[in-house]
Amino acid sequence: MRKHITPYLLLLPTFVIIVLFIYYPAYDAFYSSFYRISVFGNRRIFVGLKNYLDLFRNPDYLNSVSFSLIYTFVTVTASLFLGFFLALLLDQKIPGIRIYRTMIFAPYAISYAIAGALWGFLLNPVVGHVNYLMLRFFGIQTHWLITRPYAAYSLIFASVWKILPFNVIFYLAALQSLPGEVLEASTIDGASSWIRIWRIIFPLVSPITFYLVIMNIISATFQSFAIVDVMTKGGPGNYTTTLIYRLYLDGFRFQKLGPASAQNVILFLVMIVVTVIYFFYGQKKVHYQ
Repeated sequence: MRKHITPYLLLLPTFVIIVLFIYYPAYDAFYSSFYRISVFGNRRIFVGLKNYLDLFRNPDYLNSVSFSLIYTFVTVTASLFLGFFLALLLDQKIPGIRIYRTMIFAPYAISYAIAGALWGFLLNPVVGHVNYLMLRFFGIQTHWLITRPYAAYSLIFASVWKILPFNVIFYLAALQSLPGEVLEASTIDGASSWIRIWRIIFPLVSPITFYLVIMNIISATFQSFAIVDVMTKGGPGNYTTTLIYRLYLDGFRFQKLGPASAQNVILFLVMIVVTVIYFFYGQKKVHYQ
């Protein structure tokens, strides 16, 4: 009897943590999305789907949706392709390659908040190194974080810089596990480097690409909060407010608990839809060795 109970007792702390910090908050967000809640949370009025309908009539929320789509698409696409090509370069046997790999992987070791603070300092219009170099060599100076569209460019660049090492690590591991006879045969057949990359190497690492697309979308959607909060705080004029930052503003700064819960549910449903679509249609392009 003890042998049957012992595994469940060992797993009990994990189940308790999952229920308290994942399942219960998810249920509470879904339940609260149908109510108008007082600032102190002591009174609830059932409003049905009003919170959801009001969101899609709110220009600030619609702006957050459009910016999040652009931000996620550009960040994920740029980080994937740059990560793949950097992994190809780092897979070469050249002197000092370990030093180059260490330098590329370094940004992965810091948090998103520190990455945002670092680029916020570099892009500072007064003491930032970027403006200093641009003024010295090109004679121009830009307020990167408080003007359009440079604030969006700054966020995207900082996000790609932070996500890039994660992609490089996985692509490099995939490249080092490729069958050498296939690449050798393509070289003997006279295939050019470009054909080898896109017709042989890239399809062979498609399982890794499949995984990285999902992970990068999750990262750009949910982990972008720290970079946005530190660098632009959603400005100028809500121009760089992502969905996760809009959720923070409505839920914590403006105390709109009902609409914030509805936004939480929408984000959850979006990630489910993206994952299901990619698993059903993306796997058709995946070639497992």
